[in-house]
Amino acid sequence: MPDYRALFDLSGRIALVVGAASGIGRASAEALAGLGAHVVCADRSLEGAEATAGAIRVAGSAEAIACDAADAGSVRALAAAISERHGRLDAALTTPGLNIRKRVLDYSEEEFERVVRLNLKGTFLFFRAFGGLMRTQGSGSLIACSSIRASTIEPGLAVYGMTKAGIATLVKGFAAEMGPVGVRVNAIAPGIIETALTTPIKEHPEIWRTYAAHTVFNRWGAASEVAAAVAFLAADASSYISGATLMVDGGWTAVDGPPTGLTGTRPN
Repeated sequence: MPDYRALFDLSGRIALVVGAASGIGRASAEALAGLGAHVVCADRSLEGAEATAGAIRVAGSAEAIACDAADAGSVRALAAAISERHGRLDAALTTPGLNIRKRVLDYSEEEFERVVRLNLKGTFLFFRAFGGLMRTQGSGSLIACSSIRASTIEPGLAVYGMTKAGIATLVKGFAAEMGPVGVRVNAIAPGIIETALTTPIKEHPEIWRTYAAHTVFNRWGAASEVAAAVAFLAADASSYISGATLMVDGGWTAVDGPPTGLTGTRPN
């Protein structure tokens, strides 16, 4: 029988989290470190990345590096630093994203380009830089961040949703290219998650409750619940999973609108 505990063990592995300063990125860095990995915490805010790394170092192993996920030179420099310092990279996650919530007719070209540059081009830059490292070593797990908005939309989210759907498709295509060299490529698709960025919504209880009601649990998710999915995709436990987008959405995309709460047998 396989050692199932060992399949989740990341001891001795080198993991990267881009966007580690806060939210899902920070929680994922903590989860990967909690399973034994040495985590490279990267973020545009070096101070934020160092805060995450410092918290991890209380009981784990981590370092901090500045990186702008939308800048090709910055991403290449990060890849070079990891290669020089560690000689390998076993798992890598990118989380930075931008949503300018506007209807399509109200979008400026500059706003459109900002969202596409970070969300979609940033994921491409991440795959190109760190996929190259993993191809050389013949192993590794790359994880991108899509969203439930890749498949379910509301007014004002068309451009953001387009980029997240593009990420899911990019994951499939890149997985097909990287599979023969032993590298897995997947994405997570979070739903409504409590982070510093979503805290202002609590000032509007009706909106908060409406979103919660779309899930089968009638609640928002925690960043740690998304981080657990990231850790699974980074570990050998998911060794036969590639090209997939893992929904971490409390059932939002599994049901047709908010659950009614009705139980029992209905009459014919």
